[in-house]
Amino acid sequence: MSYPSCPNCESEFVYPDQNHLVCPECAHEWNPSEADAEDTVTVKDANGTLLSEGDKVTLAKDLKVKGSSLVLKIGTKALVRRIVDGKDHQLDCKVDGAGEMMVTAQFVKKA
Repeated sequence: MSYPSCPNCESEFVYPDQNHLVCPECAHEWNPSEADAEDTVTVKDANGTLLSEGDKVTLAKDLKVKGSSLVLKIGTKALVRRIVDGKDHQLDCKVDGAGEMMVTAQFVKKA
């Protein structure tokens, strides 16, 4: 029987212990059914609405683009391509008129 690799150290030498899986190399224990729920990242927009991949959003304020003189105006539409667990930016978006870029979730509203 094949078990998933350890999420902590990526070791393939994992063994079961009742409901949990145990890694003998780093001693990490986890429940595989709970691990799937922890991998999902929840991100909320400026109004507190939960965002998901594929959502259409609009900018809630004017944003300056780093390294450019471009300013994205309020109301600019964007499509959320994917959600990442980033420190600065959580949304990988395709912004109308600007292309692909990372945007902070607190500066958008769900359309």
